Parts: sequence; structure tokens; C-alpha cells
Amino acid sequence: MVVLSLPVLDNDLPHIKTCKPTSNTFTGIPVVDLSNRTNAKTLIVNACKEFGFFKVVNHGVPMNLLTKLEAEAVRFFESPQHQKDKSGPPNPFGYGNKKIGPNGDVGWVEYLLFCTTNPHNPNAAIVPGLQQTLRNLVNEYVSAVRNMACEVLEMIAEELQLTKSDALSKMIRDEESDSCFRLNHYPPCPDLGELSGRRSLVGFGEHTDPQIMSVLRSNNTSGLQICLKDGAWVSVPSDPESFFLNVGDSLQVMTNGRFRSVKHRVLAGDNLKSRVSMIYFGGPPLTERITALSEIMEEGEESLYKEFTWSEYKKSAYKTKLGDDRLGFFLKSAS
Repeated sequence: MVVLSLPVLDNDLPHIKTCKPTSNTFTGIPVVDLSNRTNAKTLIVNACKEFGFFKVVNHGVPMNLLTKLEAEAVRFFESPQHQKDKSGPPNPFGYGNKKIGPNGDVGWVEYLLFCTTNPHNPNAAIVPGLQQTLRNLVNEYVSAVRNMACEVLEMIAEELQLTKSDALSKMIRDEESDSCFRLNHYPPCPDLGELSGRRSLVGFGEHTDPQIMSVLRSNNTSGLQICLKDGAWVSVPSDPESFFLNVGDSLQVMTNGRFRSVKHRVLAGDNLKSRVSMIYFGGPPLTERITALSEIMEEGEESLYKEFTWSEYKKSAYKTKLGDDRLGFFLKSAS
């Protein structure tokens, strides 16, 4: 259990959204064993279609790397506020506190956001005011989870019978890949019940990820929820030894809606346990054209979305609120 110093409840708290608590812990999350490639390919594709979300085990990422990075992240978030502020404000990279993005979204969260564009650039994870140890661990971790995400994308390409197995992964492996990495800390809020009328405080509001695929790992504190096809919100049991992967908007477009970009959120706890999570967002190069893959289209099938570059979609997404339907602006039926 990670217990960090309690934050001062400030004037931002009344502006942070709350929601009705749910006790629906979801036990149906697909579990994929990456050491069994034959079975894994089918399980992954089915999970992407049904949930847009799945858990991977036997992933090959060393556990000591995960624990070291978590420890260094905790060390940073334990620092005095004035010290953390030296690494911000985010623009968009750096340290942020409660404010999420430029359009007024807030949450019970503080974070570090890193650019990971070029894996061969030793300065890729540079954020001011950080210890070199944390920078090095971020680079090592990002390299490991990028490789895992690419392995998963290559399994998807094989299961979809694409001619080239790297049709998807090459966009993330590209040196110009517009990917990023985020360390989130959701502080405990022991007075939450009194402050919010027994509702749950939103740590990070509901949204989908705009990139191709995201890789999440957290400590043993729960809080993550996903939205099922029927609109029900369910809690994801924490598992610090595994990774959770989710489909992003770009992959939904490339599969012409076959895969589901899952809506998710994080709720803050009302106890003394902090949640620490780390997310790698695998994105394509800015100039990459995002459109339905012709090889998977059936005869007479038309693309659901207008073609766009990743740069165009990214700019559009940054103009919206966190929970907006970003892909809705690119639906052909919306023309």
C-alpha cells in the first residue's frame, strides 16, 4: 500500500465533479497470456471488439522495473508542492495539478506528462526539476512497454490477416511516433464523504484515448472504471503485476468501428490509500493518415469516418472537453 502525505483541500475541490458510487466490480475482463501467441491473437481481437479493453499477463516486463519506477514516482509526488511546481506548469508536458488540459477540465489528480517521440533521443523524457534516476527509469519503462504494445499490435495484424504484420506497430515504432507517457497520482481524500454528500469524487473524468493503443499499469489501489456497451460503469480490479491495454480512437477508425475505443474514468478513494498509475499512449506520426484499413473492408463496405491525419485529429481533440465525443466530428454521417 502506498500512503502519501495528504493534500490540503483547496478551492478547486468544489469544481471537481462527483458521481454516484458503484460497487459493480467487473470480473469479465479478458485475460491474455502473451506467452501463448496462438491463443493470444484471437483473445485480443475478440476483446478489442467487445470491450476495447483487456489485461495481459506473462508480458515479459521485469517486475523490478515496475516497482522501481513506482517508488521514484512516489518520491516525486511526496515532495513539497513548491518543489513539484518547478516541473510545471504543463505545456502540455510537465507537472500538472488538478487542471486537465486547456479547456477547464479538473480532477482529483496530479501528474507528470512526458514526451516520448524519439526512443533514441536520451532527452525524450526531459521535464525540468526531475531527478536523473526518474528520467532514466521513465525511458527504460517506455521502451519496454512500447515493445509490448507493438507485439500486441502485430498479433492483431496477424489475426486480421493483414499482409504486413507491422502494419499497425510500425506507426508506434517510427522515430516520429507522437507517443507520450503519463504518471498519475490520485491522493486520498479522507473527508470526501462529508464534502461530496457520499458521492464519489472524480479523479480523472470519463474519456476515450485518441491514440492507437494505451498501456496502463497501477499500484494495488482500485479506482479505474470502464463503460460497457450497455452504458454501465464497472470497476476494474487492480493488479500491479499485470498491464491493462485499451483501444484508442485511431484504432477504432482503422478497423472501421470493429474495435471499440473504450470510455473510462478514475474515481478518487475516500480512504488513506493513494492510487499511482502509469500510462503509455502509443500514437502515430503527426503526418500519418488515419483511415479504415482496406484489407479488412468487406465488399461494398464504406468507411464510417472521414480520413484525417493524426495532427488534424490531435488539434481537434485539444479543442474539446475531456468527455466530448471527439470521433463524432469525423463521422461521415455527421457531414
